[in-house]
Amino acid sequence: MSKNPVSHHPKLYEYIKSVSLRETKEQKLLRQLTQNLKASAMQISPDQGQFMAMLVKLIGAKQIIEIGTFTGYSALSMALALPDDGRLIACDVSREWADMGKPFWQQAGVNEIIDLQIGPAVETLDQLINQGLESHFDMVFIDADKTNYVHYYEYALRLIRPNGLIVVDNVFWNGAVVDEKDNSDDTTSIRNLNQVISNDLRVDISMIAVGDGLFLVRKR
Repeated sequence: MSKNPVSHHPKLYEYIKSVSLRETKEQKLLRQLTQNLKASAMQISPDQGQFMAMLVKLIGAKQIIEIGTFTGYSALSMALALPDDGRLIACDVSREWADMGKPFWQQAGVNEIIDLQIGPAVETLDQLINQGLESHFDMVFIDADKTNYVHYYEYALRLIRPNGLIVVDNVFWNGAVVDEKDNSDDTTSIRNLNQVISNDLRVDISMIAVGDGLFLVRKR
């Protein structure tokens, strides 16, 4: 589970969830199932899922790309916010993990909305561009292997429409981005992307303390 931004005050975080969180039965069950995995830290927090669903509704999104699906909680959260004619392309390299979410997508009535693509995300993104879908999508959520973050960002900019939204997860990397002693590949990649976005005049930006840090990027 992503660290929450008020971890120094756990009672406050529990309060936030108690008065704000509106999880469906399917979301809660999938989240609880995922918590039993060794890789459970890869799952977004429920309040982050609800926040992203709010973004989907606020921008009137119909076409979404998710880069990094894991067990499907984030895909479920966003798909529930889409209209009936919406589409979410979910990219992941692990069918085993992604298949865990399918029964819950089905129970929630969004299985037909989610188009699961198993394989390297860059290949799926290339295919979308080759299909003439540049500037077609409303929103892209990036939450996959960190060393490719800059590449995913550039793909996202090509694929979203003007005024479309890119949401980048884990931009705090559990605080490692400000740890001068941490120069691991993942940390360096996230630092690099954060700086790239900061200097990118093609977009409007806001980094916010939701989950493990989100960078919200609006294409001009």
